[in-house]
Amino acid sequence: MKRQLEENIYFSLGTEQEKEELLSLYRSVIGSEGCTWSQEYPSEAILEGDVKRRAVFVMKNQKGEILGAISIDDDKEVDGLSCWSNSLKPAAELARVVVKEEYQNQGIARRMFCEVMKELRKRGYKGVHYLVSKQNKRALRSYAKLSFEKVGECDLYGGDWWCYEREL
Repeated sequence: MKRQLEENIYFSLGTEQEKEELLSLYRSVIGSEGCTWSQEYPSEAILEGDVKRRAVFVMKNQKGEILGAISIDDDKEVDGLSCWSNSLKPAAELARVVVKEEYQNQGIARRMFCEVMKELRKRGYKGVHYLVSKQNKRALRSYAKLSFEKVGECDLYGGDWWCYEREL
């Protein structure tokens, strides 16, 4: 699966060969404003699982450089939160959204959300949800343009999160 979004920008499944570049991208944002990640998360094992489940997607430029990534998570604790709408099941959780620093604030995260939601529709999902740190102001501004509804909040994994969902 590879889609050209516009001239020189491509969206596709992440591959085994891209794991090292993806892990490096994850690590590059640790410590940035609003980022809740650490050296332990996201881990190489999590990325390996995402690749095997065909659940990590990348956006690349014409040189093949990964500009950003987004994953469909398989987290029973998040999926079990009571705030999610039963009418939107089956639903998928989006997670591990990252954009290379020099490409941030250019709409890449929003475009990845839109592209992965198209893929989820093809896979038979009715809804999509995600958690965003209450401290991640940049992500909150970006995602506000995607028509998600804030449906709750939770404290998980040592973080304070807003819960968002929408129909596909």
